[in-house]
Amino acid sequence: MWLYGQHAVAAALANPARRLRRLLLTEEAEAALAQRQPQPWALSPERTERARLDQLLGRDVVHQGVALLADPLPPPSLQAALERPGPLLVLDQVTDPRNVGAILRAAAAFGAAAVITQDRNAPEETGALAKAASGALETVPLLRAVNIARTLIALKAANVWCIGLDAAGEPLSGPALADRRVALVLGAEGEGMRRLTRETCDLVAGLTIKSGIDSLNVSAAAAVALYELTRAG
Repeated sequence: MWLYGQHAVAAALANPARRLRRLLLTEEAEAALAQRQPQPWALSPERTERARLDQLLGRDVVHQGVALLADPLPPPSLQAALERPGPLLVLDQVTDPRNVGAILRAAAAFGAAAVITQDRNAPEETGALAKAASGALETVPLLRAVNIARTLIALKAANVWCIGLDAAGEPLSGPALADRRVALVLGAEGEGMRRLTRETCDLVAGLTIKSGIDSLNVSAAAAVALYELTRAG
């Protein structure tokens, strides 16, 4: 897979778990990348022209003059994710890679342990997802679960309080959750959580927003909910 963009590539170069294949850079991008991630790098860069990157990645891709060919990261286990501190995010059929990437970015910003998606109805690890994550794909584990409801049951067995986010729920309160470890469950935009997912949650809660706006984009909702959880401390 090709990763692109300064933040995503710098983070991948700094990640010892990422297997790297080729690094293509324009002259200007090489200097900027070296400021973000000082050399030496794990592989030698190949100097190229912006037009070649446009042809390789697509003219609409904002690659910032840098592209890194790398293997996908090995998926971690749920147990490994639970050993990390912080809340977890569970995505029920969130399919837009930019939304998943933005959620990963919010997860990194607010100290989440991992992001869990469904295996079949979630985007693959791609350059677009990594670009939206702005480096967070390298630091926040991204798990793929075969069955979301069974995953929630496993989280509950590990003493994780599973909270589904829905505008109709009671207001989410970080201080009220101070003594609990939380998994936030977010459904697809428009459709929300599926029925079985909702029924498996311990609680359904919403965000307090001003009238005139029905709901937030799923990645914005994830960021606001994670911030609310920081108030528990």
